Amino acid sequence: MTNAPHDDAALPDLLEHAAQAVGAPDLIRLRPGLLALRFEVMKVQSARGAVRQLLAQGRIAPGDTVVDSSSGIYALALALACHEAGLHCVVVGSTTVDETLRLQLGMLGARLEQMPPSDSLRADQDRRVARIRALLAEHPDWHWMRQYHDAVHYRGYRDLALGLGRRLLREGHRAVELVAPVGSGASSGALALGLAESGLEVRLTGVQPFGSVTFGSQDVQDPDMLIAGIGSCIEFRNVRHELYREIHWVSSEVGRAGAVSLCRDHALFAGLSSGAAYAVAGHVLGRAPHGDARLPGPDAPSAPGTGHVGGTSPGRCVLMVCPDTGHRYTGPVFRGHEDVPPVTDFTPHRLTSRGQTPRLPWSCVHWGGTVPSSPVTAQG
Repeated sequence: MTNAPHDDAALPDLLEHAAQAVGAPDLIRLRPGLLALRFEVMKVQSARGAVRQLLAQGRIAPGDTVVDSSSGIYALALALACHEAGLHCVVVGSTTVDETLRLQLGMLGARLEQMPPSDSLRADQDRRVARIRALLAEHPDWHWMRQYHDAVHYRGYRDLALGLGRRLLREGHRAVELVAPVGSGASSGALALGLAESGLEVRLTGVQPFGSVTFGSQDVQDPDMLIAGIGSCIEFRNVRHELYREIHWVSSEVGRAGAVSLCRDHALFAGLSSGAAYAVAGHVLGRAPHGDARLPGPDAPSAPGTGHVGGTSPGRCVLMVCPDTGHRYTGPVFRGHEDVPPVTDFTPHRLTSRGQTPRLPWSCVHWGGTVPSSPVTAQG
């Protein structure tokens, strides 16, 4: 460890609003060949980028009201973006919005309408959408952000990915295996497209929960809980299925082992979706892409201090996305961590075709999508 120089080069950038800091990621080398893009609140990138573009296009103006549905994180992201831009924010929230988030939204000036408990996730989402439609009927001048369907949410991630891609190129990387929770599709899709636009070769692996309709696991329910935020029981138009080379369905059991192992191995305290990404990233790292013999196989020795195998070929890295910190998951994920097995105790069951039903606790399939190398971006 070296001491930082005592000059301005050691100081962070001077920011104009807290949303800039909350949404800015850290790039962390976990081990040779494996990088983590770690966010405090990832969706701030999406919300800020969308709001900036909508303002530039004249679709909204300072003082206007925007509204959307959220199960938690996007609510905070949108409230921060609205606070920065001088907009009014209305959120129709799931029952999963906790007290900490409710207090934050209140202090940020956002109006929260929280739905009562529902029998299913589908019923909760349908109820939230119905309430938004009712609000828009009363206030036709409000703008519905539609985070799941409006491609304007690609913008913030694309801008980030262009800069990130240039950084990786300077580090000597020419190809990236991007491992990302799918969620609404905006983050994984836009990051992949932006990295490719920067000049990198990109392969995208999507991480999904069981019980999600997005890639066809809706008939397999996780016995513990759905990993919130990375799947859905309704179709999202922002998911571009043709971009994903491989899909992994990960249970909360495996995600929990991944989150605990991520902290044990690398002192990175992150949430359940990050734990799922860590499990998948370890698998991708230990697998040769298209037979590249320079990548070690599953029997390669572990790197010191980690449970994952081998490394990666020169010029290629695995980049995993960590959407948020672990503070929301203290009870259900980290309490009793002493009894949680290492994530390397789990391996995926590989399906031979898309049409097969994934099985618990972890399955994967070659989806067959590609990230185009030419500059192709979503239209916002």
